[in-house]
Amino acid sequence: MTFDFTGTRIFIKPGATDLRKAASGLSYQVRDEMKMKPLGGDVFLFCSRSRKLIKALWWDRTGFWLAQKKLEKAKWPWPETAESAQEINSEEIQLLLKGINFWSAHKELHYSDID
Repeated sequence: MTFDFTGTRIFIKPGATDLRKAASGLSYQVRDEMKMKPLGGDVFLFCSRSRKLIKALWWDRTGFWLAQKKLEKAKWPWPETAESAQEINSEEIQLLLKGINFWSAHKELHYSDID
């Protein structure tokens, strides 16, 4: 099953999360730890300590969606710190769900003229 998150903001919760929590527990983490609004229509991604399991939390105005994916032989690429975590887009979530580490991809360079 896949979701179309085009036009939706997607946020990563860095580091490990206790994924025994259901939608209510994860929504409290969004509010209390990430200082964001869980009912705002954004998608929030969480990863287990073993990096074999991720969960996605999404409010669609009628209730919470809670999706989970477990890898059997690999580990998810996952940022450990808030500085390395970021908002990702719909293309990057597709790469992430395939196990591709886009965080270590070459970053776009910006130059300016020097007088």
